[in-house]
Amino acid sequence: MMTYPINTRTRMLVLFWVLASITVDVLYAQDESALYWSVSRNGEPAGFLLGTIHSEDPRVLDFTESFAGDLNDNRFFAMEIVPDLPTLSELTQFMQYANGITLESKVGAERYEVLKPLLSRYKIPGDWAARMKVWAAMMTLSVPPPETGLFMDFSLSLRAAGAGLKVVGLETLDQQLSFLEDMSMEQQLALLDQAMAEQHKAVEIHAQMVNSYLEGNALVLQAKAGEQLGGLSPETRKYFTEQGIDMRNRRMLDSLLPLLQQGRVFTAVGALHLPGKKGLIQLLREEGYELEPLPLPLISAEPGSVQESPRSQRR
Repeated sequence: MMTYPINTRTRMLVLFWVLASITVDVLYAQDESALYWSVSRNGEPAGFLLGTIHSEDPRVLDFTESFAGDLNDNRFFAMEIVPDLPTLSELTQFMQYANGITLESKVGAERYEVLKPLLSRYKIPGDWAARMKVWAAMMTLSVPPPETGLFMDFSLSLRAAGAGLKVVGLETLDQQLSFLEDMSMEQQLALLDQAMAEQHKAVEIHAQMVNSYLEGNALVLQAKAGEQLGGLSPETRKYFTEQGIDMRNRRMLDSLLPLLQQGRVFTAVGALHLPGKKGLIQLLREEGYELEPLPLPLISAEPGSVQESPRSQRR
C-alpha cells in the first residue's frame, strides 16, 4: 500500500495542532501575553514553557545564543506529540477511510471535483487522496504546501535530543485525534468548504500568523487567529474550545506534573495553549508553580528585526 511521504506526514501531524491552537478564551490577563516563560517552584528552577507556532518559516527556527543554555539545562523536553516513525505510521492509518469508503462518497461528486486539483498541489498521490478522511483533507488545505518539513516543534525536539534531553509527548495520537474523529460530518464539511475557499490565500495567511507570533504577544496572535475563524458557526467554535483546547490543556498538565517531579522540563506546545483561565500558565500556577515572562528567544523577534517571510517574498 502506498504511504504518505514522510515530510508530508510530519506536516499532517502538526496540522491539527494548528487548528486546535487557534481558538481560545479572549478574556485572559495582560500579564499572560508572553510566549516564553521560566518555571520555578518555591524559588527553585523547574524549567521553561514555550508557546510555539507550527511553522517551517526560517524566522521561527533561528534562536538566540542564550536559548541553548535554557534548553540544555533540563532533563526532559515535553511536546504535544513526539513525531517519531511509529506515530507517523499510525497517523497515516487514521487519515484514511477503511472498508472501501471514499472521500468522494463523503463530500459529494461536485465538491470532490473541485477538491482533487487542490490536493494535488500538496503532491498527494491520487489513490491516497481518494481515501482521505474529510478532516484530513480539510487540514491539508489549511496550511501552505511544505517545503522542508522542519517545523518549529520538530526542530526543537531534534535540538533537545541532540543535547541529551529525554523527548516525551504529553498526549497520545488517539487522544489528539479523538476530537477530530468525533466531529460531526456537518462541521467537517463546513471547515472543508472554508479551507477550499481560502486555499489560494494559505501562504499569505500563514505569513501573517508568523508575523504576529514574532511580536511575542499571545494577545496579538489570538486576535489574528480569531479573524481566520470568524466565519465558523458558534457551535463549531465552542466545540474546538472545549474539546481542542480546554480538555487538551488539562490532559497535558496531567502528563507534565509527574515529569516536573522528576526534574527540570522544557515544555514546548502550541502558543495558544498557554493563556486563558484554563490555559497552561494558569493551570501550572494553580499547582503551586511560579511563572515569569521572558523575551521570545528568536533573533527575528528582537526589536527592529522582524522581516517578511522568505516564502512570501517569492509569491
